[in-house]
Amino acid sequence: MSYAETPAMPPGIPPGGLDDALLKVLFAQTAVGLFVLDPQLRLVRANSLVEGVGTEGYIGLRFTEAFRLDDPDGSEQLLKRVLAGEGPVRDHLVRGRFRHTPGDRVFLVSAYRLDGPDGPGGTGLGLLSAVVDVTERERARARESALAAVRDAVGGSLDVAATCRAFIDALVPGFADLAVVEVVDEVLRGADPPVGPLPPDTPLRRAASGRCEAVERDEVIRGHPVGGTRRLPPRTPYALAAADLRPRLVPLTAETPWLDADPDGSRALAETGAHTLVVVPLTLRGAVLGLLSLYRCGAAEPFDEEDVSLAGTAATRAALAIDNARRYEREHVIASTVQRRLLPQAERHQAAVETAHVLLPGRDSGCWFDTIALSGARTALVVGGVAGEGLQSAIAMGQLRTVIQALAGLDLEPEEVLARLKETADRLADERAALPPSDSLQGEELRAGCVYGVYDPFTRTCTVARAGHPAPLVVGPDGRAVPLDVPEGAGLFDTDGALFAPATVTLEEGSVLAFCSAELLADERAEEHITRTLAHPGRSLQQLGDDIVYALPDDTRSAGAALLLARTGTVSEHRVATWDLAQDRTTPATARLLVRHRLQGWGLDEDTVDSTELIVSELVTNAVRYGTPPLRLRLLLDTTLTCEVHDGSTASPHLRHARTVDEGGRGLFIVSSLAAHWGARHGPDGKVLWTEQDLPGAGTTR
Repeated sequence: MSYAETPAMPPGIPPGGLDDALLKVLFAQTAVGLFVLDPQLRLVRANSLVEGVGTEGYIGLRFTEAFRLDDPDGSEQLLKRVLAGEGPVRDHLVRGRFRHTPGDRVFLVSAYRLDGPDGPGGTGLGLLSAVVDVTERERARARESALAAVRDAVGGSLDVAATCRAFIDALVPGFADLAVVEVVDEVLRGADPPVGPLPPDTPLRRAASGRCEAVERDEVIRGHPVGGTRRLPPRTPYALAAADLRPRLVPLTAETPWLDADPDGSRALAETGAHTLVVVPLTLRGAVLGLLSLYRCGAAEPFDEEDVSLAGTAATRAALAIDNARRYEREHVIASTVQRRLLPQAERHQAAVETAHVLLPGRDSGCWFDTIALSGARTALVVGGVAGEGLQSAIAMGQLRTVIQALAGLDLEPEEVLARLKETADRLADERAALPPSDSLQGEELRAGCVYGVYDPFTRTCTVARAGHPAPLVVGPDGRAVPLDVPEGAGLFDTDGALFAPATVTLEEGSVLAFCSAELLADERAEEHITRTLAHPGRSLQQLGDDIVYALPDDTRSAGAALLLARTGTVSEHRVATWDLAQDRTTPATARLLVRHRLQGWGLDEDTVDSTELIVSELVTNAVRYGTPPLRLRLLLDTTLTCEVHDGSTASPHLRHARTVDEGGRGLFIVSSLAAHWGARHGPDGKVLWTEQDLPGAGTTR
């Protein structure tokens, strides 16, 4: 139908009558707000703006004034484009409020151009706008979005603080203008939450808080920043919610009576413009983990009962996530405590090696390190780790560390130590595999690695073997890296039964070795950084270790790691005495005279001299009688007195308990009675029988 045409009217209806009737019905009975705007966008006709709100006082106002839109300029430009003939606008979402009623509203606006007699290309007579109040629909959508955000964001972390932070971020600003999560202080440290009602003097720690941009102040309760603690003021909604474990919907006005009991909170609430509070206890199976406080401020719509219901559902989700994180934190604390007790409790003195360590606590509770004093002033350097976290990893670490200490005392070569250690690991894996299927450990895979090195100060050599673990880094006293190519062996719990191959490097005095857990050597750049850091001979080992840690990425520090540094040295010639002896029956007597003279020169007491004479006499007699040349005697004075007798035979003597009528067999029994420790070690050129005696007033190394 063209605009020049006039439709035929039914008989009996005057011209324009149908249009008038149609307009009357539309403006009087439609549920949609209809507004006629003139070319200046002023209201010239309107039906009821909203139920209970008439049009008086609105006629003649501009559209953006009648609805007090949040973005009046943008909305007005949109209407002007419709008036200019650029096409209608349908279902445009705007936010605003009525002039004479409180509270923010959400409107769905459509606008159509009213063409004049000259058609679409001519001058427009104005606009027809249809406005639908969709506030409740948008509130329901916002509640659903907030609850979905809580489901998606909360529960992905096993850290209590991170869980609370994610909870706040899911609620602000979509659901609340201000939010605070307070957690019972002991719960943050992994303790069991108290059973409700919460005692009034229970300290709560502010775990997280958040605000929307419209709120200027970051704190709802002055004097209680994130990380601070407070006790709930009595006769307040906070204390009541913690007592009866029921949520509260509380209007906030200047006349609110309970604000007098919390003056700091009252002042802060007044400054933020908060007008509604929802406080919800964070409970789980009757236990109280903390409180959630939500606020709406300024022109935001007050909370209602449906909001309280949503807050309760979200709080239940958050309480479960916080409790899971608490349980993990408790297990982590227990595992860390076990790990700490199983590791060396103090630095151990070594004859010719200076050591320092850095142990980073973190998720990985299976890292360990050790320095073990061996016979002949040698030192074993060990770093290892059991993959995983928790108490079971710490226990496995303790088992492996205990075994490797026992094996080190047998004077085995590094590759033999790791081979025996792997046998123990295989037995542990078999024991775990044999657990009932219902046991949670049955399906958990065991993985562990270890690097074991022995430094000999007399030959200045370090022999290293490794099992599924990075090789140590070595830097000479001149700052240059020393190559140490150690063949990689299978992990301790791997099914590969290949043998371990050692590598030996000769070191200059003052060289630095770095035994690192795998977390510290994630890439070649990390290895270069550690090597470059160690190239500072003037700094102490502890300073070097700290410098290495300072440059670590954050994820390494949170995972946990172990670092053992060792600076090589030699034994002072004034504390060592060595003699080559003849394979003769008179040699024991000669050895006694040599030993007495040397020990008296060192100023040792007579009891020690007499005991050492007897020990040396028995060891040399045994070597003369059963051994082969060459025969060598060595004394080493440190915190203990070490006696070593070397001969070319590989046969080891055995301790026997001689009978009364036996003429022999008492030599090693006498030696074991006089010495604190004794043993035998083998090499390519024979064996060494050695003893260690504790010196009066000196600490022991074992």
